[in-house]
Amino acid sequence: QVQLVESGGERVQPGGSLRLSCEVSGNMWSAYNLNWFRQPPGKQRTRVARISNNGVTEYVDSVKGRFTISRDIGQAMLYLQMNDLKPEDTAVYFCNAERYNSNYWGQGTQVTVSS
Repeated sequence: QVQLVESGGERVQPGGSLRLSCEVSGNMWSAYNLNWFRQPPGKQRTRVARISNNGVTEYVDSVKGRFTISRDIGQAMLYLQMNDLKPEDTAVYFCNAERYNSNYWGQGTQVTVSS
């Protein structure tokens, strides 16, 4: 079992920055691939960033150059640094841990980008 608790979502103006945090705990959590997903209002949940268990990062094209995923194994934290935020980044953001057939989710944190 892996437990995930997100924080850091809030309302921000276009062009602003936010850092989302996800506290990770559980058995062998560092062996999991960690992801950030988002779900805009009325739309499907999609992945925006991934960091593999060996530290390789991937991003969806729409956030490349603006978002950075990172992890601190010692502190058991996953982060998503979001810069130059746009209204279309408005969504509930979820952290996710996946490995083989196991898949765990946090409860989500709301990010609203609006002037």
